[in-house]
Amino acid sequence: MGTQGNTTGLESAGIINSVDVKWNLGAEALYEETISKGLGVMTKGGALAVETGKFTGRSPNDKFIVEEASSKDNIWWGQVNKGTTEAVFDAMHKQMTAYLQNRELYVQDLYAGADIDYRLNVRVISESPWHSLFARNMFIRPDRDDLEGFAPDFTILHSPYINAVPERDGTNSECFILVNFEKKMILIGGTRYAGEIKKSIFSILNYLLPEQGVMPMHCSANIGPDGDTAIFFGLSGTGKTTLSADGSRTLIGDDEHGWSDNGVFNFEGGCYAKVINLSPEMEPEIYATTERMGTILENVVFDPITREVDFDDNSLAENTRASYPIDFIPNIKENGQGGEPKNIVMLTADAFGVLPPISELTADQAMYHFLSGYTARVAGTERGVTEPTAAFSTCFGAPFMPRHPSVYAKLLGERMAKSGAKCWLVNTGWSGGSYGTGKRMSIHHTRAMVRAALDGRLDDVGRVTDENFGLHIPASCPDVPDEVLQPKNTWEDKAAYDATASKLRGLFEENFKQFEEHVDESVKKAGIFAA
Repeated sequence: MGTQGNTTGLESAGIINSVDVKWNLGAEALYEETISKGLGVMTKGGALAVETGKFTGRSPNDKFIVEEASSKDNIWWGQVNKGTTEAVFDAMHKQMTAYLQNRELYVQDLYAGADIDYRLNVRVISESPWHSLFARNMFIRPDRDDLEGFAPDFTILHSPYINAVPERDGTNSECFILVNFEKKMILIGGTRYAGEIKKSIFSILNYLLPEQGVMPMHCSANIGPDGDTAIFFGLSGTGKTTLSADGSRTLIGDDEHGWSDNGVFNFEGGCYAKVINLSPEMEPEIYATTERMGTILENVVFDPITREVDFDDNSLAENTRASYPIDFIPNIKENGQGGEPKNIVMLTADAFGVLPPISELTADQAMYHFLSGYTARVAGTERGVTEPTAAFSTCFGAPFMPRHPSVYAKLLGERMAKSGAKCWLVNTGWSGGSYGTGKRMSIHHTRAMVRAALDGRLDDVGRVTDENFGLHIPASCPDVPDEVLQPKNTWEDKAAYDATASKLRGLFEENFKQFEEHVDESVKKAGIFAA
């Protein structure tokens, strides 16, 4: 479907008097619209380069959930899920619909969820053509015949060029992401960062699916040659996308999945990869997508004459991104579904350099580390940060989890018990010292360790129990030097290692206090780190 000159189907979203509504345009048409409006440039390889301005990442302090009767008793209110009133939402909705009158609009009707038993119909209405392309890339595109009579379960009104006035509108800044479960609507404005669109729908699924017995997960997933499914939990920068895009395995998806009685299924139809310092040698599959028409490059610098991109240039943002349809990756599972996971990998980028590069977790340890959701920020990423800083994001995705973390942890425990999945903790961070002294873990070694775990080559290898964290470290691993496996052995200053490990252990213990009343005693003891 293409241009439609009326507002049929948009009245329920409050939109009237639009001059031109363009429905479900393809990549070529949205390129033309974007370039003609001066909102983007085609690079040498064919990707569409855009800039997001002030906001180059998510703005968690600007996201609010409406406190209303149908959902308020189920929300984990607090720093992550901040509440707002129905009056604030209604007033901003009125402003947005008034603003969008007499403007060109781009509409995409899409699915979230590859499993038809749990699929969500999503309508994205935006004033920006490249954001419409982003939505088309990131969600699942219905067949043309299925668009006739499409009825949205949730609608996103997206207006990056309307700014809120906090004193008047009850927002935190000019940016706002307002979620209303009762009205099945999300308002996004004041930010051009496209990731807010995909993550808002992720949050909706994270709220809805547990009631259906489905575990929503911030993870990537792939399938081995023997049909074995693996999932990879991890926060941004830990390697979810890189490690799951493995040419020897079939990719299900790189970021958001559900785990039901049917198995694992992708929520999305695309990937949103971090591309700072991207190289064809280290990440060939992802690099190849950046040289194709249909890919959006956010805040990636390019030569204005040759249009050649420079992935090492972070002058526009450290969080540079590529959005592309998942079928741009050569080895993908076309229906976006896999069986019950045989292996679960929890990724952390430990900038303290004390966690082992790979260890096997017991079921109780898996629950502990899932609730902890640990990684670390490094010096230089934020003003005033001069040493590694621990970051705990429960369930490896706290900003997107509307319900209490114990809801998701309980689902994980039930799913693991039923499937018998093995769980591995993999440190993609530092070795031989903390950030600034040690070195980042070799991607070649990490790939070798993950492949060995998934292939079963670590099953019969002995285990060494880590003296600080109680983790069960394989005594050896094919294609990895033995000394790399024991983190203390990689440090020249053993006393410094012990002191740093003790510090991190204390941070874990302090963070976990918030969950102690919600878990069994065995899970609490799994975090005592007794060897």
